[in-house]
Amino acid sequence: MKQKKFFIIGLILLAVISFIIFILVSGSGKKGNVETPKNVNDIINTINKNNKNVLPELETIKVDIKNIDEVTSYTGLKTNDGIESIVVSEPLVTAQAYSVAIVRVKDNADVEKIKQEMLDNIDMRRWICVSAEQLYITNSGNVIFSVMADKDVAKAVYNDFKKYVNNNIGKELEKSNN
Repeated sequence: MKQKKFFIIGLILLAVISFIIFILVSGSGKKGNVETPKNVNDIINTINKNNKNVLPELETIKVDIKNIDEVTSYTGLKTNDGIESIVVSEPLVTAQAYSVAIVRVKDNADVEKIKQEMLDNIDMRRWICVSAEQLYITNSGNVIFSVMADKDVAKAVYNDFKKYVNNNIGKELEKSNN
């Protein structure tokens, strides 16, 4: 009878220890996970907070992906095929070239092809008085991240994205506007 009680207590302890280890190993899941729209805004808010000394006052908007002109203006993409959502962060009023676009693509979309189309077609001179010096594009899963700005700001923001997703990124693309 005592052996049976010890055996049951041992199984319960084993189950509790296994559960605790599972919780500790899995972590909170917040960083490095960009699967929900809330987390896309969290990425932008984190980057903006980390760079508040060099960034102008920004606004974050969700782009209407049915409006191809808006899609093209923010991303360089000529179509919305394979696009699930786009969120951008740009200055409210300023003469500083700065744009972050986060493009969530559908599960069956070719992420690398979309990134390349963005690199080839995005207008780094889309502002009236200024142009971006540097463009960086990468992805984490089905989320494509692009930033264009002057060299130092673009690099800092790009590195913050990579840090946010624990450097879990795809092919890195970049272009200079010299």
